[in-house]
Amino acid sequence: MNFIIFLLVVFAFYMLTKNYKSDGYNIKIDTKQRFNGNLEDHEAGLLISLMAKVAKADGHVSELEAELLSNTLTQLSSVFQNQKEVRERLKAIYKKELSGFEDTIILAQKYLKLTSRDYRKRLATVEYLLNLAFIDNEFTNEEYMVCEDISNALEIKKSDFEALVARFKNFYANKYNNQVNTLENAYKILGASKSDDIATIKTKYKKLVRQNHPDLLMGKGAEQSIIDKATVKLQEINEAYEIIKKSRA
Repeated sequence: MNFIIFLLVVFAFYMLTKNYKSDGYNIKIDTKQRFNGNLEDHEAGLLISLMAKVAKADGHVSELEAELLSNTLTQLSSVFQNQKEVRERLKAIYKKELSGFEDTIILAQKYLKLTSRDYRKRLATVEYLLNLAFIDNEFTNEEYMVCEDISNALEIKKSDFEALVARFKNFYANKYNNQVNTLENAYKILGASKSDDIATIKTKYKKLVRQNHPDLLMGKGAEQSIIDKATVKLQEINEAYEIIKKSRA
């Protein structure tokens, strides 16, 4: 599985299931509980619904978008005892919400109601949706408009939304300006050399992941600007590791 996708899912999983709540229902991520309620009104179901709107905004769902969605379904459902059942129900919600955009604002407003006291979680949600929109390396006007509508409905500050968009644009622009996409740069990013064996490179890679993992920094009380930089750095680290692995396959 693509390491960038995996770690973004893990980060989102931490942020979006932190104090995971639905009407009259509270999930502790360290204690699995059985869920029998209405997933369409639960944070997990609403997130998946919003992902469907973003994924479909440009008229098609790319392979990378589908992969991110699949791993998100798995991660979000993993907090429940009846994980397989919940995953299938979330998948059904996703397919249903691909049919149109008429209820996009309503869905976002429902999510706002559940997270009204947690601006940081809502901001992380918008960041996750933007990652989905950018993941195929093309951010269309349609995707922008859907993400902007959701952001507004979630009462995200316009400056925060635009800052997130700019960060993703800069990251992908840099990516295609050979910042990360050469083998030589990949070794530099990991602080490794071509003479290192793959076990040594993997050890260096894991150390860098620990140093730059956003949820670990968040747990230490780091400022949002530091967490944002770490998120971008983590993307570079993982892509560098992928490039080196493929070169040695």
